[in-house]
Amino acid sequence: MNSPLDHAVGSRRHFLATSAMSVSSLAFAWFQQQEALAAEQSKPATEPQVFDTTPKVPPAPPQAKAMISLWMQGGPSHHDLFDPKPEMAKYDGQAFPGELKQDNAAQASSKVFASPWKFTPSGQCGMELSELLPHTQKVADDICLIRSMKTGVNNHGQSIRALQSGRISAGRPTLGSWLTYALGSAADNLPAFVALIDPGQLPVLGVENWSNGWLPSIYQGTVVRPTEPRILDLTPPTHLKGKTQTQAIEFLQKLNAKHLEQFSDVSDLQARMASYELAAKMQMAATDALDLSQETEATKKMYGIDQKETAEYGSRCLIARRLVERGVRFVQVYTANQLWDSHGSIISRLPAACQKVDKPSAALVADLRQRGLLDSTVVHWGGEMGRLPVVQNDAGRAKAGRDHNTHGFSMWVAGGGFRSGYVHGKTDEWGHKAVEGVVNHFDYHATLLHLLGLDHQTMSFRRGEREQTLTDGQPAQIIRELLA
Repeated sequence: MNSPLDHAVGSRRHFLATSAMSVSSLAFAWFQQQEALAAEQSKPATEPQVFDTTPKVPPAPPQAKAMISLWMQGGPSHHDLFDPKPEMAKYDGQAFPGELKQDNAAQASSKVFASPWKFTPSGQCGMELSELLPHTQKVADDICLIRSMKTGVNNHGQSIRALQSGRISAGRPTLGSWLTYALGSAADNLPAFVALIDPGQLPVLGVENWSNGWLPSIYQGTVVRPTEPRILDLTPPTHLKGKTQTQAIEFLQKLNAKHLEQFSDVSDLQARMASYELAAKMQMAATDALDLSQETEATKKMYGIDQKETAEYGSRCLIARRLVERGVRFVQVYTANQLWDSHGSIISRLPAACQKVDKPSAALVADLRQRGLLDSTVVHWGGEMGRLPVVQNDAGRAKAGRDHNTHGFSMWVAGGGFRSGYVHGKTDEWGHKAVEGVVNHFDYHATLLHLLGLDHQTMSFRRGEREQTLTDGQPAQIIRELLA
């Protein structure tokens, strides 16, 4: 069966043969050139491409070398945490005067819901933050608060994909996979990309949050569980430890190398072999990185490990610091499925969520700073959306909540070249839509990559006949005001 390329080339030849008298010499030369290019493109690569996580020098001098993302799945309410709207108190309980997109029509209402919590100027910068975040208030001078985030896609899955992988479509590589593909890792005995999951539930979309998508499998995130064994199948049984295991691994490596010679173009096979080799190295390195008994009591107390409400999340934040300290490129710390999705009972649900993460999150920033790591490490705090300015579930104040809002919400970043003690952007008077200094998800990605020494337009992976990027042809721009 003839290929489409054969048909196209044949059609051109037929055109030339039947119309030679009417085709100029310039057109004839152009057709010859196109045939040569088509023939060149159809040639298979002579050398197999090798994918690994060895450290790579970015095209431009980087300010950041690693990233820790504190992923608040569900949509923290910016009205009640980061974006004070005191004028809304005058209209509390009254009809909202504009248009709203409600995701849950059955529980929707148009009653304005002014925040019941007070905001306080914090730090020398005077950043206004909610009383629900007393520890974040203490690191206000270190953070860059973005009050004008936007994805514009009003549900969890699509907005998670937008922020995690650049587009709302499924199957794309996540941010951590892109960074490890482009930069590798300084650690040869630990994974380049680590996902620290919550003991409650996996976040919405589950494993898609740390997927490599169509990038080679070696760039997929490695899951570290919240309880022992934190990494499954890492420790060998007693009767295989020591020399027995070493000999078995050496023999397996020889077999794998011989097999790879026959299938040198199979990237998944390369990734599988690399994962086996990494697993062997990790048996000691991972145990060391995850061992919090090496930390001082003062450090553990700073992260809240001595308190029931913060112990678990504080432990994972401290592990994140220990991993980055050892050269891991990207760590993402997840909260449980829909922890922040306050459709109802926000009066009780939101304080509980804040109590879980506030102290550990602030401790991570302060700890990185005191160790000289904050300048080279980006810390991100945020979820996939914010909330609406009106009541959802209008069944009494105790049961009231807020619906989704992706048209204007807040998140913060710290370190790694981001401006500190700075508030960027603005939502309208209702906290509904971003109206000044809008930062779309693709703008955030372009800015982040810039600080890591990468260009969002040229950091690409060839998939079929197309160069794919994280921002994927969207009108992304570096938000210079966010830079230190």
